[in-house]
Amino acid sequence: MAHFSDRVERISISGIRAVFEAAGEDAINLGLGQPDFPTPPHAKQAAIEAIESGASDAYTSNKGTLELREAIAAKHERDNGFSVDPEHVIATAGGSEALHIAIEAHVNGGEEVIYPDPGFVSYEALTHLAGGTPKPVELREDLTMDPADVEDAITEDTAAFVVCSPANPTGAVQSPADMKEFARIADEHDAVCISDEVYERIVFEGEHVSPARFSDNVVVVNACSKTYSMTGWRLGWVTATNDRIERMLRVHQYAQACASAPSQFAAEAALSGPQDVVDEMVAAFNERRDVLLDGLEEMGLDTPTPQGAFYAMPRVPDGWVDAVIERGVVVVPGDAFGDGGAGHARISYATDIETLKEAIEAMAEATAAVR
Repeated sequence: MAHFSDRVERISISGIRAVFEAAGEDAINLGLGQPDFPTPPHAKQAAIEAIESGASDAYTSNKGTLELREAIAAKHERDNGFSVDPEHVIATAGGSEALHIAIEAHVNGGEEVIYPDPGFVSYEALTHLAGGTPKPVELREDLTMDPADVEDAITEDTAAFVVCSPANPTGAVQSPADMKEFARIADEHDAVCISDEVYERIVFEGEHVSPARFSDNVVVVNACSKTYSMTGWRLGWVTATNDRIERMLRVHQYAQACASAPSQFAAEAALSGPQDVVDEMVAAFNERRDVLLDGLEEMGLDTPTPQGAFYAMPRVPDGWVDAVIERGVVVVPGDAFGDGGAGHARISYATDIETLKEAIEAMAEATAAVR
Protein backbone atom coordinates (compact mmCIF):
# COMPACT_ATOMS: atom_id res chain seq x y z
CA MET A 1 0.00 0.00 0.00
CA ALA A 2 1.33 3.42 -0.98
CA HIS A 3 2.50 5.68 1.84
CA PHE A 4 2.33 9.45 1.62
CA SER A 5 3.55 12.22 3.87
CA ASP A 6 1.15 13.81 6.32
CA ARG A 7 2.15 17.23 4.96
CA VAL A 8 0.96 16.35 1.46
CA GLU A 9 -2.21 14.74 2.77
CA ARG A 10 -3.15 18.03 4.43
CA ILE A 11 -3.42 19.81 1.08
CA SER A 12 -5.51 19.23 -2.02
CA ILE A 13 -5.81 20.58 -5.54
CA SER A 14 -7.13 24.15 -5.48
CA GLY A 15 -10.90 24.56 -5.49
CA ILE A 16 -10.44 27.01 -8.36
CA ARG A 17 -9.61 24.07 -10.62
CA ALA A 18 -12.97 22.41 -9.90
CA VAL A 19 -14.76 25.57 -11.04
CA PHE A 20 -12.88 25.58 -14.34
CA GLU A 21 -13.72 21.93 -14.95
CA ALA A 22 -17.41 22.55 -14.28
CA ALA A 23 -17.64 25.22 -16.97
CA GLY A 24 -18.29 24.56 -20.65
CA GLU A 25 -15.61 24.93 -23.31
CA ASP A 26 -17.18 28.13 -24.67
CA ALA A 27 -17.58 29.77 -21.27
CA ILE A 28 -16.34 33.29 -20.62
CA ASN A 29 -13.57 32.77 -18.10
CA LEU A 30 -13.50 35.44 -15.41
CA GLY A 31 -11.69 33.10 -13.06
CA LEU A 32 -8.20 33.44 -14.47
CA GLY A 33 -5.49 35.18 -12.48
CA GLN A 34 -3.45 36.34 -15.44
CA PRO A 35 -3.42 39.42 -17.67
CA ASP A 36 -4.82 39.08 -21.19
CA PHE A 37 -2.07 41.23 -22.72
CA PRO A 38 0.99 39.98 -24.63
CA THR A 39 4.42 39.89 -23.03
CA PRO A 40 6.31 43.08 -24.05
CA PRO A 41 8.09 42.59 -27.41
CA HIS A 42 11.49 43.65 -26.05
CA ALA A 43 11.27 40.96 -23.35
CA LYS A 44 10.44 38.28 -25.93
CA GLN A 45 13.26 39.47 -28.19
CA ALA A 46 15.80 39.29 -25.36
CA ALA A 47 14.87 35.64 -24.78
CA ILE A 48 15.07 34.86 -28.48
CA GLU A 49 18.52 36.41 -28.75
CA ALA A 50 19.73 34.53 -25.68
CA ILE A 51 18.48 31.25 -27.13
CA GLU A 52 19.93 31.85 -30.59
CA SER A 53 23.31 32.96 -29.24
CA GLY A 54 23.55 30.03 -26.83
CA ALA A 55 23.68 32.36 -23.82
CA SER A 56 20.78 30.49 -22.21
CA ASP A 57 22.02 26.96 -22.84
CA ALA A 58 23.63 26.40 -19.45
CA TYR A 59 22.79 26.75 -15.79
CA THR A 60 23.05 30.26 -14.44
CA SER A 61 24.17 31.07 -10.92
CA ASN A 62 21.77 29.59 -8.36
CA LYS A 63 20.70 33.14 -7.55
CA GLY A 64 20.26 34.05 -11.23
CA THR A 65 22.39 36.06 -13.61
CA LEU A 66 24.11 39.07 -12.12
CA GLU A 67 22.57 41.28 -14.81
CA LEU A 68 19.05 40.21 -13.84
CA ARG A 69 19.71 40.72 -10.14
CA GLU A 70 21.12 44.17 -10.87
CA ALA A 71 17.95 44.96 -12.85
CA ILE A 72 15.81 43.81 -9.90
CA ALA A 73 17.87 45.96 -7.51
CA ALA A 74 17.46 48.96 -9.82
CA LYS A 75 13.73 48.31 -10.03
CA HIS A 76 13.35 48.40 -6.23
CA GLU A 77 15.33 51.65 -6.07
CA ARG A 78 13.22 53.16 -8.87
CA ASP A 79 9.76 51.93 -7.89
CA ASN A 80 9.88 51.14 -4.18
CA GLY A 81 12.32 53.58 -2.61
CA PHE A 82 14.68 51.12 -0.95
CA SER A 83 18.09 49.77 -1.88
CA VAL A 84 18.84 46.11 -2.54
CA ASP A 85 22.23 44.50 -2.93
CA PRO A 86 22.10 42.26 -6.03
CA GLU A 87 23.68 39.56 -3.85
CA HIS A 88 20.54 39.69 -1.73
CA VAL A 89 18.26 38.58 -4.58
CA ILE A 90 17.29 35.08 -5.72
CA ALA A 91 15.58 34.66 -9.08
CA THR A 92 12.91 31.96 -8.75
CA ALA A 93 10.48 29.92 -10.83
CA GLY A 94 7.73 32.50 -10.51
CA GLY A 95 6.32 34.12 -7.42
CA SER A 96 5.04 30.70 -6.34
CA GLU A 97 8.53 29.32 -5.76
CA ALA A 98 9.53 32.56 -4.08
CA LEU A 99 6.69 32.09 -1.57
CA HIS A 100 7.64 28.44 -1.13
CA ILE A 101 11.27 29.03 -0.26
CA ALA A 102 10.39 31.99 1.97
CA ILE A 103 8.02 29.89 4.08
CA GLU A 104 10.20 26.76 3.97
CA ALA A 105 13.26 28.65 5.21
CA HIS A 106 11.52 30.39 8.13
CA VAL A 107 8.93 27.96 9.52
CA ASN A 108 9.60 25.02 11.84
CA GLY A 109 7.17 22.17 12.39
CA GLY A 110 4.16 23.39 14.36
CA GLU A 111 5.04 27.09 14.06
CA GLU A 112 2.32 29.47 12.94
CA VAL A 113 2.00 31.46 9.73
CA ILE A 114 -0.56 34.27 9.83
CA TYR A 115 -2.16 35.28 6.54
CA PRO A 116 -5.24 37.11 5.20
CA ASP A 117 -8.58 35.32 4.89
CA PRO A 118 -9.73 35.40 2.18
CA GLY A 119 -6.26 35.20 0.68
CA PHE A 120 -4.19 33.60 -2.05
CA VAL A 121 -4.65 29.83 -1.87
CA SER A 122 -0.92 29.08 -1.67
CA TYR A 123 -0.43 30.64 1.77
CA GLU A 124 -2.26 27.88 3.62
CA ALA A 125 -0.97 25.06 1.42
CA LEU A 126 2.68 26.09 1.59
CA THR A 127 2.42 26.44 5.37
CA HIS A 128 1.19 22.83 5.57
CA LEU A 129 4.01 21.66 3.29
CA ALA A 130 6.53 23.29 5.64
CA GLY A 131 4.93 21.47 8.57
CA GLY A 132 3.60 24.72 9.97
CA THR A 133 0.21 25.72 11.35
CA PRO A 134 -1.92 28.03 9.19
CA LYS A 135 -3.51 30.91 11.11
CA PRO A 136 -5.91 32.93 8.95
CA VAL A 137 -6.98 36.45 9.96
CA GLU A 138 -10.29 37.92 8.87
CA LEU A 139 -10.27 41.15 6.89
CA ARG A 140 -11.85 44.55 7.46
CA GLU A 141 -15.09 45.52 5.72
CA ASP A 142 -13.03 47.07 2.90
CA LEU A 143 -11.15 43.74 2.56
CA THR A 144 -7.82 45.10 3.78
CA MET A 145 -5.97 43.38 6.62
CA ASP A 146 -5.84 45.25 9.92
CA PRO A 147 -2.32 45.32 11.47
CA ALA A 148 -3.95 45.25 14.92
CA ASP A 149 -5.61 41.93 14.09
CA VAL A 150 -2.28 40.52 12.95
CA GLU A 151 -0.60 41.67 16.13
CA ASP A 152 -3.40 40.20 18.25
CA ALA A 153 -2.98 36.85 16.46
CA ILE A 154 0.76 36.60 17.17
CA THR A 155 1.86 34.11 19.81
CA GLU A 156 5.22 32.74 20.90
CA ASP A 157 4.73 30.09 18.20
CA THR A 158 4.37 32.57 15.33
CA ALA A 159 7.19 32.39 12.79
CA ALA A 160 5.84 34.61 10.02
CA PHE A 161 2.92 36.63 8.73
CA VAL A 162 2.00 37.28 5.11
CA VAL A 163 0.91 40.63 3.70
CA CYS A 164 -0.41 40.88 0.13
CA SER A 165 -0.99 44.28 -1.45
CA PRO A 166 -2.52 44.80 -3.93
CA ALA A 167 -4.32 41.63 -2.92
CA ASN A 168 -5.47 38.49 -4.61
CA PRO A 169 -8.42 37.76 -4.42
CA THR A 170 -9.80 41.10 -3.21
CA GLY A 171 -8.00 43.83 -5.15
CA ALA A 172 -7.53 45.70 -1.86
CA VAL A 173 -4.51 47.98 -1.37
CA GLN A 174 -3.06 48.42 2.12
CA SER A 175 -2.38 52.02 3.16
CA PRO A 176 1.20 53.26 3.69
CA ALA A 177 0.37 53.55 7.39
CA ASP A 178 -0.67 49.89 7.48
CA MET A 179 2.55 48.84 5.80
CA LYS A 180 4.61 50.80 8.29
CA GLU A 181 2.71 49.10 11.11
CA PHE A 182 3.39 45.66 9.61
CA ALA A 183 7.09 46.51 9.62
CA ARG A 184 6.90 47.58 13.28
CA ILE A 185 5.10 44.35 14.19
CA ALA A 186 7.79 42.27 12.47
CA ASP A 187 10.50 44.08 14.43
CA GLU A 188 8.80 44.08 17.82
CA HIS A 189 7.64 40.45 17.71
CA ASP A 190 10.60 38.97 15.84
CA ALA A 191 8.27 37.43 13.25
CA VAL A 192 9.27 37.76 9.62
CA CYS A 193 6.88 39.68 7.38
CA ILE A 194 6.53 38.00 3.99
CA SER A 195 5.34 40.76 1.67
CA ASP A 196 3.69 39.43 -1.49
CA GLU A 197 4.05 42.30 -3.96
CA VAL A 198 3.34 40.51 -7.23
CA TYR A 199 0.57 43.00 -8.16
CA GLU A 200 2.40 46.12 -6.91
CA ARG A 201 2.40 48.04 -10.20
CA ILE A 202 -1.34 47.52 -10.79
CA VAL A 203 -2.73 50.27 -8.55
CA PHE A 204 -5.63 52.60 -9.44
CA GLU A 205 -6.11 54.51 -6.20
CA GLY A 206 -3.88 54.83 -3.20
CA GLU A 207 -0.21 53.96 -3.22
CA HIS A 208 1.77 50.76 -2.94
CA VAL A 209 4.39 51.03 -0.21
CA SER A 210 6.56 48.06 0.71
CA PRO A 211 7.13 47.29 4.40
CA ALA A 212 10.74 46.63 3.37
CA ARG A 213 11.19 50.41 3.37
CA PHE A 214 10.85 50.35 7.16
CA SER A 215 12.32 47.05 8.38
CA ASP A 216 14.94 44.41 7.63
CA ASN A 217 12.59 41.73 9.00
CA VAL A 218 10.80 41.57 5.65
CA VAL A 219 11.08 39.11 2.79
CA VAL A 220 9.77 40.66 -0.43
CA VAL A 221 8.21 38.28 -2.95
CA ASN A 222 7.70 39.61 -6.46
CA ALA A 223 7.52 38.45 -10.08
CA CYS A 224 7.23 39.55 -13.68
CA SER A 225 4.03 37.52 -14.04
CA LYS A 226 1.37 40.18 -13.56
CA THR A 227 3.24 43.43 -14.21
CA TYR A 228 4.58 42.32 -17.58
CA SER A 229 1.99 39.66 -18.45
CA MET A 230 4.59 36.89 -18.13
CA THR A 231 2.75 34.22 -16.13
CA GLY A 232 3.99 31.47 -18.44
CA TRP A 233 7.62 32.54 -18.22
CA ARG A 234 7.75 31.56 -14.53
CA LEU A 235 10.15 34.22 -13.31
CA GLY A 236 9.94 35.71 -9.84
CA TRP A 237 12.32 36.67 -7.07
CA VAL A 238 12.85 37.18 -3.37
CA THR A 239 14.84 39.93 -1.69
CA ALA A 240 15.82 39.99 1.98
CA THR A 241 18.80 40.37 4.28
CA ASN A 242 21.85 38.24 3.62
CA ASP A 243 21.15 35.73 6.41
CA ARG A 244 17.64 35.12 5.11
CA ILE A 245 18.79 34.90 1.49
CA GLU A 246 21.45 32.35 2.41
CA ARG A 247 18.81 30.07 4.02
CA MET A 248 16.31 30.47 1.18
CA LEU A 249 19.09 29.74 -1.29
CA ARG A 250 19.61 26.34 0.33
CA VAL A 251 16.01 25.41 -0.43
CA HIS A 252 16.11 26.90 -3.93
CA GLN A 253 19.40 25.18 -4.81
CA TYR A 254 18.05 21.70 -4.17
CA ALA A 255 14.50 22.22 -5.39
CA GLN A 256 15.17 24.28 -8.52
CA ALA A 257 18.94 24.87 -9.07
CA CYS A 258 18.18 28.06 -11.01
CA ALA A 259 15.33 29.82 -12.73
CA SER A 260 14.88 29.18 -16.45
CA ALA A 261 17.73 30.93 -18.26
CA PRO A 262 15.72 32.25 -21.25
CA SER A 263 13.17 33.67 -18.81
CA GLN A 264 15.92 35.44 -16.90
CA PHE A 265 17.02 37.27 -20.03
CA ALA A 266 13.40 38.20 -20.80
CA ALA A 267 12.84 39.45 -17.25
CA GLU A 268 15.98 41.57 -17.30
CA ALA A 269 14.75 43.26 -20.49
CA ALA A 270 11.23 43.75 -19.09
CA LEU A 271 12.50 45.35 -15.89
CA SER A 272 15.12 47.53 -17.58
CA GLY A 273 13.25 48.45 -20.75
CA PRO A 274 10.35 50.80 -21.54
CA GLN A 275 7.67 50.83 -18.83
CA ASP A 276 4.92 52.45 -20.89
CA VAL A 277 3.49 48.99 -21.63
CA VAL A 278 2.76 48.63 -17.92
CA ASP A 279 1.05 52.02 -17.75
CA GLU A 280 -1.13 51.12 -20.75
CA MET A 281 -2.14 47.82 -19.19
CA VAL A 282 -3.00 49.44 -15.86
CA ALA A 283 -5.13 52.07 -17.61
CA ALA A 284 -7.03 49.32 -19.43
CA PHE A 285 -7.62 47.41 -16.17
CA ASN A 286 -8.86 50.61 -14.53
CA GLU A 287 -11.41 51.14 -17.30
CA ARG A 288 -12.60 47.54 -17.08
CA ARG A 289 -12.85 47.75 -13.30
CA ASP A 290 -15.19 50.72 -13.58
CA VAL A 291 -17.37 48.93 -16.14
CA LEU A 292 -17.63 45.89 -13.87
CA LEU A 293 -18.35 47.94 -10.74
CA ASP A 294 -21.12 49.84 -12.54
CA GLY A 295 -22.67 46.53 -13.61
CA LEU A 296 -22.47 45.01 -10.14
CA GLU A 297 -23.99 48.14 -8.63
CA GLU A 298 -26.92 47.95 -11.06
CA MET A 299 -27.48 44.37 -9.87
CA GLY A 300 -27.58 45.60 -6.30
CA LEU A 301 -24.46 43.66 -5.29
CA ASP A 302 -22.33 45.23 -2.56
CA THR A 303 -18.74 45.37 -3.81
CA PRO A 304 -15.83 46.94 -1.92
CA THR A 305 -14.02 49.05 -4.53
CA PRO A 306 -10.82 47.28 -5.57
CA GLN A 307 -7.95 49.74 -5.66
CA GLY A 308 -5.53 47.46 -7.48
CA ALA A 309 -4.81 44.08 -9.12
CA PHE A 310 -7.58 42.98 -11.52
CA TYR A 311 -10.15 41.36 -9.25
CA ALA A 312 -13.42 42.40 -7.66
CA MET A 313 -15.01 40.49 -4.79
CA PRO A 314 -18.71 41.28 -4.46
CA ARG A 315 -20.94 39.93 -1.71
CA VAL A 316 -23.35 37.58 -3.46
CA PRO A 317 -26.53 35.67 -2.54
CA ASP A 318 -26.62 31.91 -2.08
CA GLY A 319 -26.51 30.03 -5.36
CA TRP A 320 -25.14 33.00 -7.30
CA VAL A 321 -21.86 31.43 -8.41
CA ASP A 322 -23.57 28.28 -9.70
CA ALA A 323 -26.20 30.37 -11.49
CA VAL A 324 -23.50 32.44 -13.19
CA ILE A 325 -21.54 29.36 -14.26
CA GLU A 326 -24.73 27.78 -15.63
CA ARG A 327 -25.07 30.86 -17.85
CA GLY A 328 -21.59 30.37 -19.31
CA VAL A 329 -19.44 32.64 -17.18
CA VAL A 330 -16.71 31.33 -14.89
CA VAL A 331 -16.31 33.08 -11.55
CA VAL A 332 -14.72 31.65 -8.41
CA PRO A 333 -16.59 31.14 -5.13
CA GLY A 334 -15.10 33.25 -2.37
CA ASP A 335 -14.67 30.32 0.00
CA ALA A 336 -12.07 28.86 -2.38
CA PHE A 337 -9.81 31.50 -0.79
CA GLY A 338 -10.70 30.70 2.82
CA ASP A 339 -13.67 30.68 5.15
CA GLY A 340 -13.60 34.48 5.22
CA GLY A 341 -14.53 34.47 1.53
CA ALA A 342 -17.87 32.75 2.09
CA GLY A 343 -20.73 34.79 0.66
CA HIS A 344 -18.44 36.43 -1.89
CA ALA A 345 -17.24 35.65 -5.41
CA ARG A 346 -13.97 36.57 -7.09
CA ILE A 347 -14.34 38.08 -10.53
CA SER A 348 -11.30 38.71 -12.72
CA TYR A 349 -11.67 41.52 -15.23
CA ALA A 350 -8.60 40.47 -17.22
CA THR A 351 -10.60 40.36 -20.44
CA ASP A 352 -11.71 42.84 -23.10
CA ILE A 353 -14.54 45.29 -22.51
CA GLU A 354 -17.03 43.69 -24.90
CA THR A 355 -16.56 40.24 -23.37
CA LEU A 356 -16.84 41.76 -19.92
CA LYS A 357 -20.14 43.44 -20.83
CA GLU A 358 -21.47 40.11 -22.14
CA ALA A 359 -20.48 38.48 -18.86
CA ILE A 360 -22.18 41.24 -16.87
CA GLU A 361 -25.44 40.54 -18.71
CA ALA A 362 -25.21 36.88 -17.71
CA MET A 363 -24.43 37.86 -14.11
CA ALA A 364 -27.45 40.16 -14.04
CA GLU A 365 -29.66 37.30 -15.20
CA ALA A 366 -28.19 35.04 -12.55
CA THR A 367 -28.72 37.68 -9.85
CA ALA A 368 -32.39 38.04 -10.76
CA ALA A 369 -32.81 34.26 -10.79
CA VAL A 370 -31.46 33.64 -7.26
CA ARG A 371 -33.23 36.52 -5.51
